[in-house]
Amino acid sequence: MTDTILSSATKEVVIGFGRPFVMIGEKINPTGRKILAEEMKNGDFSRVERDALDQVAAGAHMLDVNAGIPLADEPALLAKAVELVQSITDVPISIDSSIIDALEAAIAVYKGKPLINSVTGEEESMERVLPFVAKYGAAVVAISNDDTGISEDPDVRFEVARRIVNRASDHGIPAADVVVDPLVMPIGAMGTAGRQVFALVHRLRTELGVNTTCGASNVSFGLPNRHAVTGSFLAMAISHGMTSAIMNPMHAEVKACVLAADVLNNQDANCSTWIANYREPVEGEAERGTGRRRGGRRRRPTE
Repeated sequence: MTDTILSSATKEVVIGFGRPFVMIGEKINPTGRKILAEEMKNGDFSRVERDALDQVAAGAHMLDVNAGIPLADEPALLAKAVELVQSITDVPISIDSSIIDALEAAIAVYKGKPLINSVTGEEESMERVLPFVAKYGAAVVAISNDDTGISEDPDVRFEVARRIVNRASDHGIPAADVVVDPLVMPIGAMGTAGRQVFALVHRLRTELGVNTTCGASNVSFGLPNRHAVTGSFLAMAISHGMTSAIMNPMHAEVKACVLAADVLNNQDANCSTWIANYREPVEGEAERGTGRRRGGRRRRPTE
C-alpha cells in the first residue's frame, strides 16, 4: 500500500489507499479572483488569512497556496503567503507554482514536508522540477500532459504519468512521493470525461501504485447546480481509488459527498468523522456536555 506522507511543523497528513480522503483547500489562488489578486499584489494578505482559517474550519486537511499574479513578484508573494498560512494553521501545504524561483522562495520558509504542485510530462518541466523536489525531499503532483498537450485518450495520459513516475525514480524520488493528477476535463464539453478519469485512477492505483489528486471543480465547469455534479464526481472517483483532491471544503454538498464516500468505502472507522460532522444535537446536550438524554437512553434514528 502506498502512503504519501506530508507534514507541517507540527502535523502529519497521509494520502493513501484505504485511508480517509484528503481534502486540499483550493481557495488561496488569485486565478480568476480579481480582488484577491489585487490585494496580494498590494501586500494585503487579510483575505488569504481568512480563506486559510475558513477552509481549515470547514475540514480541509491541507491547503493549496498559489500566488500567480501577472506582473507581480511571485517568489516574494508566494513565500509570504506560505509563511503566513503556516503561522496561523497547522495543516501541510501544497505549494502551487510553475516558476522554480517561486518554489525555491516558498520552500525556503516552509516548515515540514510540502507537496509541490506541479510537474508535467514535458521534458523541460521534468528536468527543472524533479531535481528540485529531490533536493528538498518534498512530494510532487504529476500532471498527465506533455509537450503534445492534453490527450483525449486515457491510455496516452496513463503513459505520460508512467513516464513521470519513472523519471522521478531516476532522481531518487519514490513512487509514494508522486501524486498523479489524471486531468479532469469539463463534463459539459466531454461526455466521457468522468469515465475516463475513473478508469485512469483505477489503473494508476493498481498498475503504478501511486496516489491521485485532481482539480475537482473542473468537472462541473459551465453547468448549473455545479456542487451536485462535483460532489457526485468525487464520490465516484473515490470508489475507483482516488485518494485526494484540490477542492473547496466550504461547499457543504461537495464535502458531504466526500465524507459519505469515505463511509461507504470503509475509510471512516466506525463512521466517526461522519457522525462528528452530522449528528443532530440531543436536547439539552450543550448544557450537560453529553450526547445522552435523561435516563441514559440515546435518541433513536429517524426516517
